[in-house]
Amino acid sequence: MHPGEMSVFAKISLKPEVTEYLRNVFLNKEVLAAVDTQEAESRFQKLLTCLSHPPSSTCVRASTHLAPLEDIRLSLEKELEKQKCGSSAEVPSVQIVPHPRITDVLLLPVDGPRAVERLSSELVVGAQCGSAVLRGAHVFAPGIVASPKYMKAGDMVSVFSDLGGRCTRGATSFQGNKVFVGNGVAEMDRSAIFATETPARGVGVRMVDPLYKSPSFDGVLPSMVFLQNLPSVVVGHVLTPQPGERILDMCAAPGGKTCHIAALMGDKGEVVALDRIRNKIDRIRQNAQMLSLQSIKAFCFNSTQAVSDEPTQEAEGPPFPPESFDRVLLDAPCSGLGQRPNMASTWSLKKFCSYPPLQRKLFQAAVRLLKKGGVLVYSTCTVTLSENEEQVAWALNTFPCLSLQPQEPHIGSEGMLGAGLSPEQLRLLQRFSPELSWEQTDTTAPLTCRADTDTIGFFIAKFLKT
Repeated sequence: MHPGEMSVFAKISLKPEVTEYLRNVFLNKEVLAAVDTQEAESRFQKLLTCLSHPPSSTCVRASTHLAPLEDIRLSLEKELEKQKCGSSAEVPSVQIVPHPRITDVLLLPVDGPRAVERLSSELVVGAQCGSAVLRGAHVFAPGIVASPKYMKAGDMVSVFSDLGGRCTRGATSFQGNKVFVGNGVAEMDRSAIFATETPARGVGVRMVDPLYKSPSFDGVLPSMVFLQNLPSVVVGHVLTPQPGERILDMCAAPGGKTCHIAALMGDKGEVVALDRIRNKIDRIRQNAQMLSLQSIKAFCFNSTQAVSDEPTQEAEGPPFPPESFDRVLLDAPCSGLGQRPNMASTWSLKKFCSYPPLQRKLFQAAVRLLKKGGVLVYSTCTVTLSENEEQVAWALNTFPCLSLQPQEPHIGSEGMLGAGLSPEQLRLLQRFSPELSWEQTDTTAPLTCRADTDTIGFFIAKFLKT
């Protein structure tokens, strides 16, 4: 069965103005000169459908700086076998395979959508929580917005995701726009979940029969495996950090890419991580500590202001003198329209379009902070042209010192038409476009073939400064 035939959810729900804007992006003049309108429209509709569904595999980045990949794979297999012991049903062993080209990635299949019977007892969670459940998570208490009136720990419930954020917290039922994500067992009484004095923490519902089945990684080998989308792991490799270098991660939280860069350098050198949100910096430090990485220095700072014009500045932290870094990663704040599964967004078009100006400010700082001969990698987890290929065209125009570089590994597709870039330039870009293979993905094909195409939507550009 093909994913296209088995779509169980409606297309991602967006404001009409946003859908229209996106349609114009995917049916732009350059695209329509290359493929007919029907094909372009079909790709766009497939994109809207696949965004509401999770990818068909779970990607795990292994801490190969701490142990060999095969040892980590075997440890993970043992841990996941333990999870099954608590389950009454006959569960087949989880298949864990190394990625053929990326030496620190393990892949696990996602089983779904499965035929799951709905129960009369309904519990409602927020959309973000619902998306996490579709990727293998249990339901944490803060994500619960409504539950049956007399729900007690041990009760079986059907879990629904509130797409429009319209359900009142503490309600006993909800008739609004919601989708079914699976069945679970309540771990808490209703009264504990909605207690007013101390907000409930921890697992509120343990998912036993989810619509999409993939292992829960909550508390599983925290220093050895890190859940990360495949394109996000590719970014670290494309940057090709070398031992002894000084590298800047400009928008670093929660620190997955920062830690990956430090690990790829063998923890030799310095990785400076910046983010403007204080508690996110603590998270980066915690991750670095858990992964035994000493080379990371994290600072709470706005990266648009990270270049110092004071030539004498010798301070360890930001702002930094121009040309302070061998490599810079700008994993830019973006509209996030490539994230999967995402069933609904209530954002206005104005909000979606507010990112390019900020990305350009960050880009300007990045180019100034990079040494001559240094490498800049720009990435986003969105699908628009204005935040991806158009930013590349703008950068090449604005900074004659920048040239596009080949990427290794290159497992995504090339850049998208529409920004006036040449075929050679488009080939150097890497765009992960799940819609291109949405109906060709044969579920009997090896997991490693599916994993490279059935990803989140993502974009990577690599530049050299001369």
